[in-house]
Amino acid sequence: MNSKTRTAWTFLAPMLLVLILVAVWPLGRTIWFSFTDANINNTDATRFVGLENYFGEYGLFANPNHTDGFFASDWGLSILNTLKFSIVSVTLETLCGLGVALLLNQDFKGRTLVRTAVLVPWAIPTIVSAKMWGWMLHDQFGVINQWLVDFGLIAEKVAWTAQPEFALWTVVAVDVWKTTPFMALLILAALQTLPKDCYEAAEVDGVHPLRVFWKVTLPLIKPALMVAVIFRLLDALRVFDLIYVLTSNNNSTISMSGFVRREMIDNGYMGYGSAASTALFLIIGLCTVVAVKLARMKLGDDA
Repeated sequence: MNSKTRTAWTFLAPMLLVLILVAVWPLGRTIWFSFTDANINNTDATRFVGLENYFGEYGLFANPNHTDGFFASDWGLSILNTLKFSIVSVTLETLCGLGVALLLNQDFKGRTLVRTAVLVPWAIPTIVSAKMWGWMLHDQFGVINQWLVDFGLIAEKVAWTAQPEFALWTVVAVDVWKTTPFMALLILAALQTLPKDCYEAAEVDGVHPLRVFWKVTLPLIKPALMVAVIFRLLDALRVFDLIYVLTSNNNSTISMSGFVRREMIDNGYMGYGSAASTALFLIIGLCTVVAVKLARMKLGDDA
């Protein structure tokens, strides 16, 4: 080992030690607990049960209701809810963020002030914004219901966060409102780096702006756009706070993170909850690998 390598390891060692303490060790403990019947009320009586929490009679991937299928179970339903939330919210946030970024990239009076104002929803803490929207969407005194009734759009007030047919999509709408500025900021940063000569040449040639967007702008910002989508997807797959504040333990909206919290904290099943947490980690890892592969394939095809 030469001196440069030793120096590099010397500087890296403290960071690696901290990483082991704050990430690897807790993850390892969680994986270990997932193979036990640990209870939060008495961890001393923990027994090793192998894959019982995963594939046992009452395990995560058991099918207690064979007629309705896996997604009728609580864990299956939480996976389905999380995937629905992630796919729909990330898609809408990407499209809306792209539109906002294109508008903010134009030269107009007061652009700096508008850019600052657009970031306000993202700057508000999630708990605060969720509570604020919970009040506005309340079925009795919420201002949203009052406006909709006054304008004749609905006949009677609706419990947006309580009724199963509306609850998940209401959460998606609130998440889109809050996180679209984040996507817009990342896309705007990519737009600011684009070369001006391409647009000047297109303007001289009289190319339609829509064609310029599809043939010039979108291909050039696609790498940054893919990174933004992957980061946002990772965040959406582990959603907890927004859903929990707006809908609490509602089975129609419970996410994978909400399922983990319920089993570990409310029910005290540390082993079972750790198994769910480990499965969540693996699912997010799998989704990340797939998203990165698809992004590379798409970028490779464009090249």
